[in-house]
Amino acid sequence: MIERQHLVTIGEVHTGLLQNSIAVSARSASELLSLVMGQRVRRSDRPIAHAVSPETISGVDCPILGTGRRVRGIGTVTARAVLTGGHIVQGSAHARVVRGEGTHRQPWSYYLTNPGQIETISGRGDGDLLADGFLGPAHRDGIDLASIAARTMDAVQDRPELDRRASFRTSRTRLRWAFSAGDRSTMTFTVENEVSRTLRLPSITAETADLADFCEDLALHDWLLTTLLSLIERTRLGSASRAEAIERLRPAIDHLLHLWMPAARTEHGLAELWRGLERRPGFTRQWQVNVDRIRDQLALAGMERQGR
Repeated sequence: MIERQHLVTIGEVHTGLLQNSIAVSARSASELLSLVMGQRVRRSDRPIAHAVSPETISGVDCPILGTGRRVRGIGTVTARAVLTGGHIVQGSAHARVVRGEGTHRQPWSYYLTNPGQIETISGRGDGDLLADGFLGPAHRDGIDLASIAARTMDAVQDRPELDRRASFRTSRTRLRWAFSAGDRSTMTFTVENEVSRTLRLPSITAETADLADFCEDLALHDWLLTTLLSLIERTRLGSASRAEAIERLRPAIDHLLHLWMPAARTEHGLAELWRGLERRPGFTRQWQVNVDRIRDQLALAGMERQGR
């Protein structure tokens, strides 16, 4: 493999509820994630069930925008599906963008020797400019990792083994992330709207696979928190009857509360990033406040039954 100058690593993660009425078993998870014939699904059961599909490769030849600069890149994007707790499915796609040495397109066999790597062949731009362009509005005219991530997630959701009866209604969320090797010392996590988030990672020493693991874990916990808040909002605590509130909160109690384990699989060198998120915006603090609200409702319902 020829080593090229690394400009930026970019990725996108889509997260949603598996279209099945119950959590799938470990064996079923392996079958659902067998997206590449002959390749093994990675699986672990502790501290919580977690399975990762083999990686798939998609060829790309498209512009990569950096603050208005058109930079053409050619290469491949790696993608994989992830299933957590038998309930939460993710489609994840990412690639390293490196500076190419020529201005002409090579045969595809050349690019396939470096899976997950895109080489620039026209235009100029440093890593910070490309990262800002990917995370900003200009990404709409550039590389489309969203379609690759969504297609990977749909490959699992469309499996005939699923009964298509999700446990409750919820939305997918999308996390776009970027990492460039410069002197950036801070991490920026931004909630763009109800379903879209962006993450600008600081300049740290880390393998691409570890960065992807971290971003998938963050996307998972952001989806859990977003979904829990949505369920509580729809429950109308304080205006609905206690019995109605408990019934509407049942999906959270049955399917979500036990899945909160941030950084359980984060590589040791990236643990500080999670600690930063816990300080601000305070993921676990916000999660725990709302879990306590649900438990208070359960406790009050039990007291009311005893008082009858």
